[in-house]
Amino acid sequence: MSILDAGGNAFDAVAAALAASFAAEPLLSSPGGGGFLLARPAGEAPRILDFFTHTPLARLPPGQEEDFREIHVDFGGARQAFQIGLGSVATPGAIAGLFAAHGDLGRMPLGEVMEPAVAAARGGVAVTAMQAYVASVLAPIVNSTSGAARLHAPEGRPLAEGDLHRLPELADLLETLAIEGDALFYRGEVAAAVARASEERGGHLGRDDFRRYAVERRTPLASTFRGATLWTNPPPASGGVLVAFGLAALAADPAAVPGDPQGEAEARRLARALGLTAKARLAEGLSGEVDLALARRFLDPATLARYVGEAGRHPPAPRGTTHMSVVDRAGNAASLSISNGEGCGWVVPGAGFMLNNMLGEADLQPRGFGRWPTGVRLTSMMAPTLLAEPDGRIVALGSGGSNRIRSALLQVIAGIVDQGLPLEAAIARPRLHVEASRLEIEGGWPEGAVVALTADWPDHAVWPAPNLFFGGVHAVEQGPRGSGGAGDPRRGGVSST
Repeated sequence: MSILDAGGNAFDAVAAALAASFAAEPLLSSPGGGGFLLARPAGEAPRILDFFTHTPLARLPPGQEEDFREIHVDFGGARQAFQIGLGSVATPGAIAGLFAAHGDLGRMPLGEVMEPAVAAARGGVAVTAMQAYVASVLAPIVNSTSGAARLHAPEGRPLAEGDLHRLPELADLLETLAIEGDALFYRGEVAAAVARASEERGGHLGRDDFRRYAVERRTPLASTFRGATLWTNPPPASGGVLVAFGLAALAADPAAVPGDPQGEAEARRLARALGLTAKARLAEGLSGEVDLALARRFLDPATLARYVGEAGRHPPAPRGTTHMSVVDRAGNAASLSISNGEGCGWVVPGAGFMLNNMLGEADLQPRGFGRWPTGVRLTSMMAPTLLAEPDGRIVALGSGGSNRIRSALLQVIAGIVDQGLPLEAAIARPRLHVEASRLEIEGGWPEGAVVALTADWPDHAVWPAPNLFFGGVHAVEQGPRGSGGAGDPRRGGVSST
């Protein structure tokens, strides 16, 4: 907001927000991670800046021990294994993405764009309840190295709500980047430190991985839903393709759009679309690497018709991402998602941030750990999205939530378009998620809807309350109804106009 107030545009503001997220959500967003920006300059076609992580150009030589180890984290109701260590690190793209977004589309001096982030890192950010929860869950990663513990558990315990979290080394890095440019990161001290540690301790990254990293500029995946146009993240990411398929399944559902956005009919309609998407994802190969040819086959009307037809004959059979959206008064729109995975546990000395663990993310490694192809962009479920309605209204939105991103976005878009819900109501209403044949039912659905869903889906779980498991959708809008936004209460989201 300070950047917009100072005369910056939406792209200056989203670059500033990205940098500030490194200080505000350092276990989820980091210069050591990667992401995507969907940008629509006013009066121009939308575009994607892909600055997601890239697999190393080469693996460790045979016989050299890899720093790749399993840890377990406790979510309260379940425990989950994660792979960390320098062997889990892919080439980070976050800093290249920040510079590309500002260089391509921004207009303010970069030093001014970085100022809020530098101030936040140096002065400290008060830890929110959600960030305290993340810190407690990821304590085994934080405590896996002395560098991470010094950075994220400075008092010898996980950060608690209300603690002031200062990252002075990160402040210095951001301030210096604004002066020297991203060469400091990709050709200078940061790249050298990572390459040296990888060589000594069993990581895959070298200086060439950093030198040769480049932001990919792509054409967004375009589709329509009940007269509205949707632009979202294209392959090699899979999330946008799955959102488009799910919305097409909703549009093809013969059931009329009900009047009650939380009623039984609406719950069953959403569950059918989510179930079809989950089934088609596995059957058509969308759980692995995705290219444009596969996306076109997946979104072919004949493929959709086949799954919708099957649904009519048979009843249903039984990570961390930060998102920010900005629109400005000129009509520029930006939707940006960034992730550090869970973090690898290793902190770049003197730089104040932890590297990603994308090579240790099972969802991103469909061939199995250690079998990644060299020198390619990793796939992702992240799906920064722009929705344009016939009346001129635009909505920029996106979500965190790993595999639940596709479900969260589908349900919010359906609420906006089908139900005509305001952003806050569309985001706050309870959600569903289908993975394979299991239906997850978020707390908040009326009893009648829950009874109907559990009857349809023998394999199910009913959550007692809203939960950040179901994603965190953040959205802003501009159009005939005015400007506004909504942050997801599940994720500690905020909005300002």
